[in-house]
Amino acid sequence: MKPMRGRTSLIATMLNEAESIEAWMQGIEQQTVLPDEIVVVDGGSTDGTLAALNAWVAPVALRIISAPGASIARGRNIAISKAAGEIVVVTDAGTIAQPEWIEHLLAAFEDPRTDVAVGFFVPRTASRWDAALAATTLPDSAEFAGGRFLPSSRSLAFRRAWLELGLRYPEWLDYCEDVVFDLALRRAGANFRFVPEAVVEFRVRPTFAEFWKQYYRYARGDGKAGLFPLRHAVRYATYVGLVLVVLRGRRLELLVMGLAGLAYLRAPVRRLRRRQAGTDPRTIGLTALLRMWGDLAKMVGYPVGIAWRLRHFGLGGYAGGWKRISPTLEQSHPE
Repeated sequence: MKPMRGRTSLIATMLNEAESIEAWMQGIEQQTVLPDEIVVVDGGSTDGTLAALNAWVAPVALRIISAPGASIARGRNIAISKAAGEIVVVTDAGTIAQPEWIEHLLAAFEDPRTDVAVGFFVPRTASRWDAALAATTLPDSAEFAGGRFLPSSRSLAFRRAWLELGLRYPEWLDYCEDVVFDLALRRAGANFRFVPEAVVEFRVRPTFAEFWKQYYRYARGDGKAGLFPLRHAVRYATYVGLVLVVLRGRRLELLVMGLAGLAYLRAPVRRLRRRQAGTDPRTIGLTALLRMWGDLAKMVGYPVGIAWRLRHFGLGGYAGGWKRISPTLEQSHPE
């Protein structure tokens, strides 16, 4: 293994990951650069995940913390509080890190101006379903420009110094906690560096029901956090307009709506081509269906999240957006 400068802690949370834990551990073992320690928080697994972790002969110091009932955010905060590294690398269970993942993330910190190294994640596609769902939901790294990418905590690293500002994952959120964490970092003035070469792989949801649940929860999290109201409003307006056009049945309006629908599918079809998944009409048709299915799940989930936010924080809390109930952070760079 290549030597590593400074101390680095890898943290992850687990819950009932028995089917994927072995692949996750192998991915860590095969890293060209290893962390100094690994801190894993188990949220109360009942399927053998904890036993697999305890039996793991990890390549570096391993600390396993059992925290039944802990949410993802709570689990990450616990892990961070126990980690000793100057750099904290974060990933999720269910992922498989490519061998140079940590090496690429840490290389970003050779520039002292880098506060957050933003890695990427790619789907493992073994079927038409996988290809269609991945094209629907997961942009390619080349599609992000100008710092627009809010990183998933599947693949992320940051300087521990930012924790001294009181920055933590928001434990009042069950989903979208990493988006609020990213926004809090940016609000505090952290300098993000996109590292598309730092890649972890994962599997997309295997069924319509699982995909619905995922996007329902994401949108509910947006509503709870007061995130992206304009984006969700546009989605509602688009589908209301679609229903009205269909009911009116005017040919010109139907033609315009059809062309708009094709434009809506342009990005996922391009992804299918770039990923060499082909342009079989069945794959494109499934992609269109999944895109609409995901939109419907979001439209159901978002108002549920808004209702939760209003119950807990009132109109003032909702009007304030995510900043209203996020930690107050100084607008300065940590030393």
